[in-house]
Amino acid sequence: MNGFTRWFRSGKKRADHKAKPRPNPSLDAENKYIDSSIDINKKQIQQTFGKDADLVFKPIPLGPFTNKAYLVYMDSLSDPHTINDSIVKPLLQWKDKLEDRRTETSKDFRWIKDQVIAVGDLKEVDTWEPLYLELLSGNTMLIADGISKALSIHSAGLEKRSIEEASSSTVIRGPREGFTEDLRTNMMLIRKRIRDKRLRCTQMIIGEMSKTDVVVMYMEGVAVPEVVQELFHRLEKIRTTSILESGNIEEYIQDKFLTPFPTVYNTERPDTIAAAIMEGRVAILVNGTPFVLLVPALFVHFFQVAEDYYQRADIAFFLRILRYIALVISLLAPALYIAISTFHQEMLPTPLLISLAAQREGTPFPAFIEAVIMEFTFEVLREAGVRLPRAVGQAVSIVGALVIGQAAVEAGIVSAAMVIVVSVTAITSFVFPSFNMSISIRMLRFIFMICAATFGLFGITVGLIVLILHLCSLKSFGVPYLSPFAPWDVDDQSDAIFRFPSWMKKKVPDYVKRYKPASNKE
Repeated sequence: MNGFTRWFRSGKKRADHKAKPRPNPSLDAENKYIDSSIDINKKQIQQTFGKDADLVFKPIPLGPFTNKAYLVYMDSLSDPHTINDSIVKPLLQWKDKLEDRRTETSKDFRWIKDQVIAVGDLKEVDTWEPLYLELLSGNTMLIADGISKALSIHSAGLEKRSIEEASSSTVIRGPREGFTEDLRTNMMLIRKRIRDKRLRCTQMIIGEMSKTDVVVMYMEGVAVPEVVQELFHRLEKIRTTSILESGNIEEYIQDKFLTPFPTVYNTERPDTIAAAIMEGRVAILVNGTPFVLLVPALFVHFFQVAEDYYQRADIAFFLRILRYIALVISLLAPALYIAISTFHQEMLPTPLLISLAAQREGTPFPAFIEAVIMEFTFEVLREAGVRLPRAVGQAVSIVGALVIGQAAVEAGIVSAAMVIVVSVTAITSFVFPSFNMSISIRMLRFIFMICAATFGLFGITVGLIVLILHLCSLKSFGVPYLSPFAPWDVDDQSDAIFRFPSWMKKKVPDYVKRYKPASNKE
């Protein structure tokens, strides 16, 4: 670049710089502190929110304190009854007494906050960002001329769903309460079950645009401090524009994302969360969703339900055994059928082999293609039943499966034995208490079908070895995923596959106390 070019560009930059008008520092968006001029503050708020239809500036008298004051609130987020009865009415009733206090200072809202406003949650803010956040949370801001602060008055009136039974975790015996989308309600449901002074609740805001409230709850002295610190470290590292559901948080804090298995537990049941907190685990509540997260989450946790602890120990043990048997059937049944019918017919009794051969005599596809067609069809029907309106979704799933299965057999596309295997597999996949684990098993089922169609039982064996090695490599906040099986812990077997009576169980499992999390996220 020659000297003339450098001179020309530098001169052009200076000219552009001089041509730009200098903004008013009082109305600049970068101005951090609230001004003492109410007109400047009003313009700043209007400039920030634009011409929002629900932004209200209500003039209010404050006697000798100031000549001009406003109540500022979002009409769509605030409760009008709280504003009228607890804010406006007290200020109007105390107007005469305010007139008598002519010697009071006008530098803050101390006397109004302590003597006038009939709302418990009050706080002063002196910067703009907290003021915007309070407004967008449904609170009312009191700004006055001559005071370089604003008074935040709690008046949020957001509509919320009433407490109902958790639809994703139904039980025969046990509490019927479920979490809602309101954060404070969910905290109340946990606190009323744990009346212990060691229960800690730490709130933080995540999301540059959504500014979602997130609360971490744990039992101090019971939860491992390193696990709690690691969780806060991962939450503070989240950089995103929005958090709309707890699943967004789960993706950021999980130890490893290249795995089909969930390493963070979620549930709608307050009793499950309360029991886990008292065992030393940590709960993460997200505003706007009824699903609460739990860490660390191990493989055995996804096969346990709250009802196991409300029934007798022998009944709970029987039901858990059923779930693990359903796990094996759901994962391996189609693969075993493909391997035996294709490569290992000698393993079948002769009458059964002749019956299967007769059924497959008119089918044009090999067993693997039959299984893929039926499994894919059933997955489509299952997804359609979930997305359709509740009144017709279940009927479509059941009738569709029956009609399509019967029609496919009569048309000679698939054999009757394959329909039976796929149906049993689908039924066992509904036994899992956790929907996340059910999806993982359904995905792995196709991989095992490919292994069986390629190498037979040898392929299934190799697939199982790789699966177990992968499970052994997983951790959830530093705790081995297969605990207490790998590494083996005799003491913690009282609440793994078995469920010993409550008086024989340990209050805090050893795996919670023994392992420390690795800070490096994989």
